[in-house]
Amino acid sequence: MAPFAPDKLPVPLNWEPLIPLIGKANRAIAQYDGVLYGLPNPDILLSPITTQEAVLSSRIEGTQATLGEVLKFEAGEQPEEESKRLDIQEIINYRRTLRAAEQELKARPFSLNLLLSLHQTLLDSVRGRNKARGQFRKIQNWIGPPGSSIEEAHFVPPQPEVLDEFLDNWERYYHLDRPDPLVQLAIIHAQFEVLHPFLDGNGRLGRLIIPIFLFEKGILSRPMFYLSAYMELHRDEYVHALRALGHQADAWNSWVAFFLNALFEQAQENNRKARQILDLYEHLKDRVITLTRSQFAVPLLDNLFEQPIIQASAFDGKPLMPSRQQVATLLGRLRDAGILKVIRPASGRRAQVLALAELVNLCEGHQVM
Repeated sequence: MAPFAPDKLPVPLNWEPLIPLIGKANRAIAQYDGVLYGLPNPDILLSPITTQEAVLSSRIEGTQATLGEVLKFEAGEQPEEESKRLDIQEIINYRRTLRAAEQELKARPFSLNLLLSLHQTLLDSVRGRNKARGQFRKIQNWIGPPGSSIEEAHFVPPQPEVLDEFLDNWERYYHLDRPDPLVQLAIIHAQFEVLHPFLDGNGRLGRLIIPIFLFEKGILSRPMFYLSAYMELHRDEYVHALRALGHQADAWNSWVAFFLNALFEQAQENNRKARQILDLYEHLKDRVITLTRSQFAVPLLDNLFEQPIIQASAFDGKPLMPSRQQVATLLGRLRDAGILKVIRPASGRRAQVLALAELVNLCEGHQVM
């Protein structure tokens, strides 16, 4: 299979059939941002679904870890298999990369240099770390079954010799003022996946670009948009629409229509889940205050939403938190009331591990605890 010959951006589009989809997607994202803006502390309340997005995005690339396993790892539960630990580290890196991007974009605009820095963070200490981490590829890559040759590939990205030219074109297009930024984002995401500019991590980084772009363009007040669930659910349609680019008439229009519909549906789902989390928080806040009768009730609950699987030592040194013994007493009251669930009893020197199971189940979308 010959390397793909990409289009230069911008690409011609037939705008008329896209207009209804553009309106729906923009309205849905604006409504979701209204919920984000109204959250008292989105970093805390949406921390679990930010981690869930990292789980789903990494799962598309073949990792097997679940949200619960990531949260247990962060609570001090080590997985037995090294492969599972690497899966979890990839997910943690995804979250770190998004947070690093948010901080960087407060000081400087998005650039190819920032993209390289994000790639370096994404592949830190995980599989792929030896595949030119933080560098654009200098050799030909291809996409196909594990162990396949280039002749057996499903897709062969452009030759490395033309990569600089197309990446410069991609970066310039990223910063252009276009008729609609969501259409622009659809093209930016697709072109990145077509170029496949790294030897590893392209899929995850391509999905990270979505909230990064929405945040930098001021469409979202925070880079918290979670599209991986939709992409995983519609994986075949997603791959088909991308691979049609350059091969079928009207392929760019079809791709943009698919992407706009994905934004619309996922914005509605993100909106629903954010509201559910806020409702759960408000409900539990009243219960925790009543049960503990403590000035530490709300800070304690905030920490539980940020890290829903914990042991008492997790609160050491946290702002507004009392001593470990006092924390243990408060957690015990929440456990006895059924708000927290024991997932590992204390044994010898091993501390008890507790979970805010209702929140974990909500983020997973079904009961896992």
